[in-house]
Amino acid sequence: MSQLAVVVNPTKFDDLTPVREQVARVCAECAWPDARWYETTAEDPGTGQARQALADGATLVCPLGGDGTVRAVAAALVGGDVPLGLLPGGTGNLLARNLRLPIDDLDEALRIAITGVDHRIDVGRVAFDDDPEEVFLVMTGMGLDAETVDADESVKKALGHAAYVLSGVRALAKPGFRARLTGGGARPRLRHTRTVVVGNCGELTGGVALLPDAAVDDGRLDVVVAAPRGVLGWVAVLFDVLTRRHRGHAGLRRHVGQRFTVETDRAVAAQIDGDVVGPRRRLRARVDPGALTVRLPRQSDAG
Repeated sequence: MSQLAVVVNPTKFDDLTPVREQVARVCAECAWPDARWYETTAEDPGTGQARQALADGATLVCPLGGDGTVRAVAAALVGGDVPLGLLPGGTGNLLARNLRLPIDDLDEALRIAITGVDHRIDVGRVAFDDDPEEVFLVMTGMGLDAETVDADESVKKALGHAAYVLSGVRALAKPGFRARLTGGGARPRLRHTRTVVVGNCGELTGGVALLPDAAVDDGRLDVVVAAPRGVLGWVAVLFDVLTRRHRGHAGLRRHVGQRFTVETDRAVAAQIDGDVVGPRRRLRARVDPGALTVRLPRQSDAG
């Protein structure tokens, strides 16, 4: 029998009761039994709950929270056949954006999760310094990107995406660092850098394509190294990103490959799918092709 599990981050909602009722209604409309609910905790952001859901017989597991909840749940599903259904519950919803899934309509997202088709996507794996390897679905990186996503939760609740703009502006005032990138044809030498981003997919909020050639099912990782100098340098980088140019320039270099290593001359801020992990000096990333099953709309539904 079909069984839906919802792994929810309760801190994302003032009151879960109407959300539970909404999910129950859609399940009934789709002739599915009501969902089983598993709440995340500060100690376990979703991986343990997803594993418990699998042990309880779940045939579909849906994270309902931010990008961190999605990543934690996916970590339990990688390598298996039980699909991940994406429900909007955070500020970014970045994997859903890249897969062209609803990001502001819980009913429609749940219907797609229940009635859609399975599709296998790549998963990134990253290890910082001597930390254990972790899964990432969207992007991991060091420098300005990590400083930008390190926005206060209360500010994010109040301002939404504008909270990232504020933290990004503050981060621009900080000095850069020197980094050596290995992999994807990059010349392994120390260069002045403001940020290094490794992506499994390439689109940020607002349709901004930081990695315009990245695809979540192409069996590779895309990397961007940004090292603009001065105001004009930043203007050139922003123009390249916003216009989805592929040529690049001295302040913005892109690489493609299956494995990358980044080494920095000092500890700098690092992040995994928007979760800040603290200052680090080395990043090692690789792609795990087709490792995760996600639920996407049927072609007739997608139009």
